[in-house]
Amino acid sequence: MNAKRPARHLTRVEETSSGGFVLAADGSPRVALIGRLNRAGRIDWCVPKGHPEGQETLEQAAVREIAEETGLEAEVLTSLGDIFYEFSAGSKLIAKTVHHFLMRQTGGGLTVENDPQHEAVDVQWFDIDTLDQTLAHENERMMARGVQEWLARK
Repeated sequence: MNAKRPARHLTRVEETSSGGFVLAADGSPRVALIGRLNRAGRIDWCVPKGHPEGQETLEQAAVREIAEETGLEAEVLTSLGDIFYEFSAGSKLIAKTVHHFLMRQTGGGLTVENDPQHEAVDVQWFDIDTLDQTLAHENERMMARGVQEWLARK
């Protein structure tokens, strides 16, 4: 006889993050991505992003997060759009919206030393034509295609 386990109740929590793709200051078709260790101990290449703090706008949060996670100073060029996904963490169901921007490097240099949570273990430049094979998450690969389209119009 199979005993049914009671359904686990998850508390829904809404989260917002902001970040994006930073184009190299030298005009080359490269963007900076951060590497994070996945559960298997391998590096997943991701778009730098994080939560707005205090009264920050989405753009201000993206610029700050880029600086913290990549070491780059950047300016926002345009919005690329938003992605939404859900995942469970403990007793919570996280409903997350991530706002993506295209930015241009205005200063700084690649480093993960200023990442306050030490989530990023590496940061590198990647050619935009390799992002489909490089980015770990399909929703970020979709945003990368927006970068490629934007550059094709310029």
